[in-house]
Amino acid sequence: MRGLRVVGAALVSVVVLCACGAGGGSGEASASPTASATPSASAPPSPSPSPSAAESLVRMTRTGGFAGRTSSVLVKGDGSWTRLDGDAKPTGSGKLTPEELERLRSALAAADFAHLPRVSKSGTPVYDGFEYTIVHGGFEVVTADGSVPPALQDVLSALPPSEG
Repeated sequence: MRGLRVVGAALVSVVVLCACGAGGGSGEASASPTASATPSASAPPSPSPSPSAAESLVRMTRTGGFAGRTSSVLVKGDGSWTRLDGDAKPTGSGKLTPEELERLRSALAAADFAHLPRVSKSGTPVYDGFEYTIVHGGFEVVTADGSVPPALQDVLSALPPSEG
């Protein structure tokens, strides 16, 4: 029985390492056997990793407001985006222009998600305001109208609209 616990703990550790290495941007090699251990020679170094076209660049979920609705926007590495309702059903899609994608990437890099507070709701509450959960580079931050840090204001304004 003790042997099963050790194996189970090892598997959990590998899963955690894989999840963190997949999008964490730490620069460490992933524990996944399919991950390449050598970086691409053609990719220039950047402050935040550039996901491939199929990978998520950023996900923003907005909840609340007068009607108490939930909606999300998922932007992939190639600038394509999908808007989802509270039931995760697609309600719209599109593609950012190269300029819009660069603006979003710049805002994400400037926000420095690794050093943002995970929850920032210390400002003046906005009744019937929105709460935002933003996931980027393996980090999740939560903020709300009235307490959005300046670094996240640029990110929110660079995202496609969460409602159509």
